[in-house]
Order: sequence, then structure tokens, then C-alpha cells
Amino acid sequence: MRAAEFLIAFSHECGDPLSNLKLQKLLYYSQAWFLALYDKPLFDERIEAWVHGPAVPPVYGEFKKWTWQPIECEIDLPALEKALEKHVQDHLTEVMDVYGVMSAYQLEKLTHSEDPWKKARNGIPLDEPSTAIITHEDMKQYYRSRLNGQGN
Repeated sequence: MRAAEFLIAFSHECGDPLSNLKLQKLLYYSQAWFLALYDKPLFDERIEAWVHGPAVPPVYGEFKKWTWQPIECEIDLPALEKALEKHVQDHLTEVMDVYGVMSAYQLEKLTHSEDPWKKARNGIPLDEPSTAIITHEDMKQYYRSRLNGQGN
């Protein structure tokens, strides 16, 4: 997925490579804010409400061999930048500027405190695995309300 590749390459350029856990949260915020701002998804893959927060299952699977360690893979950032529209690059860069400075643990706690993850979990115990989907509509509504200063 190009969004994941961009976030990984960007993190390497900044000297702060991502773990898979952190990548999952950054993909979630990238998707959520893109829905709120542009009223369309950034990517097609579903996001599930896992124990440690939102996760994109196929992307998680692709990078799970790194476990909790930084993802180390070669991505040609200049070629990727040519493949991505400028507004998408700008969006992902802004997500990195805002959320990339937080640790994976901080991002996990933040997602656990917000309505889309809580609604998808719908009473499932915090330590129980789940494949519940965080819907595009829930993300769009929640982050759009925050964009308009109405969120908590």
C-alpha cells in the first residue's frame, strides 16, 4: 500500500523509523482525517479495532516480522512521490508532523480514547481480540466534528 510505504520512507528520511504498531495508528489517522477532509477514503483496506488499537490487517501482516522493532525495508521515496498525488503527500506529511512525534504507546492510548475505536469494539473487553471494523462513516463523522471544533 502506497500510504504505508510513504509513511515508512518518510520516517526513515527523518531518522525515526516506525514500528508496525505505530504504522498502524498512523495509517488510521491518515485514513480518518482524509475521510473528514475529502469525503473519500485514502485507501480501500479495512481498519479493524484490535486490542492495541486500529489496525489494517494486510499491512500488519506484511510487516509483522519486525514485531516491535523498527521496520527496515528499502523504499524508493522519489519514485513513490512521483506515484502519489501532491495533496496525498501533503496529507501524509501533515499526519506525520502531528502524530509521528508521538510514541506507539501514546497513539494506542489516544485511539482507545476516541469514539470510532470504542464504537467498533462495542463493549468487547479491552484484552479480547476483535476483527470489528471501524467504519469509514464513524471515522468521517468523528474527525469532521473535531475539525469543526465540536469534538471532545
